[in-house]
Amino acid sequence: MPYKLQNFMEILLIHLIKQRAEQRTTRSWELSIRTSCRRIQRLNKRRKTAGWLLTSAELHEALDEVYDDALDRAAFEAFEGQYTTSELAAIVHRQEILTQALALIHPA
Repeated sequence: MPYKLQNFMEILLIHLIKQRAEQRTTRSWELSIRTSCRRIQRLNKRRKTAGWLLTSAELHEALDEVYDDALDRAAFEAFEGQYTTSELAAIVHRQEILTQALALIHPA
């Protein structure tokens, strides 16, 4: 999987985790989520065949692969770093975050 795609997936997950954990959002997080989704969609698009590089299942698997890194960074940022990664993991539900992320980036 291309590094850029992983990077945007991680950014998307970080902000979704922070939103869910803190039960709030900011304009900056919203912009980051929208931008990440557009860039993931752009990078996942096949130019010549008008299809997609990764299927829905492959996108879910790729999101799952970067989730732990995103959780680490979100723990550092959310609640001003008051929670460890494992404490933050207990606050949010991994599968719900992954499902939300996939719904935002999956081509309609």
